[in-house]
Order: sequence, then structure tokens, then C-alpha cells
Amino acid sequence: MKTETATQLPECIEGMEALQRFDKGIRQILSVPHSTLVRRERAYKKKSLANPNRRGPKPQTTSA
Repeated sequence: MKTETATQLPECIEGMEALQRFDKGIRQILSVPHSTLVRRERAYKKKSLANPNRRGPKPQTTSA
């Protein structure tokens, strides 16, 4: 029977080390600036509105 390292599960870590790793990861995720989030949201909305096959009610465009 072959044992490959890619199929083996990582070692389960408990205790303070697990808490520190979790805390470090969460802090890194939450450290994204608000301006970056706003920019990403605006780009996503623009891309979403450009899709002609999108579901749901379509927004009304105002023509001057």
C-alpha cells in the first residue's frame, strides 16, 4: 500500500498554538482597509450590472 504525503491530513494542533494561529489569521483578514473593500465592491457591482443575462429585476437606467 502506497502512502502519499499529499493525501495525508495535516497534524491536528490544539491549545495555545492553535489559538495563536487562529488569532493571527483573523487579524490578517480584518486588517483590510475600508477603502479597499469599497473599491472591490464597486468593481463587482459594475461587472454584475454589465451582465445582460443576470437574474432578477433589472435596474432602470436614466437617460438625459
